[in-house]
Amino acid sequence: MTDLSPLPSILLVGCGKMGGAMLEGWLKAGLAPSVVIDRHMADLPAPHRVVRSIQDVPADFTPDVIIVAVKPQKANPVLAELAQRYGQATLLSVMAGRTIASLHEVYLQANPKACPVIIRSMPNTPCALGAGMSGLYAPPNATAPQKAHCDALLKAVGETVWVEEEGLIDSVAAISGSGPAYVFLMAELLEKAGVEQGLPADVARKLARGTLYGAGCMLHTLPTDADELRRNVTSPGGTTAEALKIMMAPQAWPATTSAAIAAAVHRAKELAS
Repeated sequence: MTDLSPLPSILLVGCGKMGGAMLEGWLKAGLAPSVVIDRHMADLPAPHRVVRSIQDVPADFTPDVIIVAVKPQKANPVLAELAQRYGQATLLSVMAGRTIASLHEVYLQANPKACPVIIRSMPNTPCALGAGMSGLYAPPNATAPQKAHCDALLKAVGETVWVEEEGLIDSVAAISGSGPAYVFLMAELLEKAGVEQGLPADVARKLARGTLYGAGCMLHTLPTDADELRRNVTSPGGTTAEALKIMMAPQAWPATTSAAIAAAVHRAKELAS
């Protein structure tokens, strides 16, 4: 995690699993005085504040970035309220599927004089631990300082990549946004298989989690390609090779992984409509 204290001031709209994960990381990294809009969240340490609605945001508060982290299907009323008050805002959307054009249209319907700059991002829940992986896209009208603010926020809770086409954010969502769930599923399945092979449940749990953590550290730290790391573990005719015969059969992991990612991308595009 990069030390970027203080980070830009934010107005965070929505503090569910993703918004909450980012906020947790930002508070640890050092955040300029900010406001969170959430109906259920308890108070934040000063100088930050929690309010229940946009109308409750202090009149003299002007955030550097507004982060919209509500459910995509519930964004329109929120955007309409924001447009009335923050017509020239920098918006950072963390909503899957919602295109810049669709968000901009809602903004202008509520305030025809509005001129927001909307940057899209797709972070993931490891942001809470400073280990997030976020993809971002900025439209041509985004300025360098606006991009820098958004990049600083997400770099404070992990790593960032920028894509050149907005449509690629859907692919980012399928790989890294949803990716932690795939890893957690792998942990579940390894645990279950270990128990099936006679290991005590607590031992299987520790082995599965420790193995995924160690392998993840190698992937993160070493420049070696993943396929080479896999081959380094796989002795010809050994136990690993026997397991991989099943996992790497054409209709096993190679096919199902591609199909799963394609399904996630398709769903993101459905949300856009």
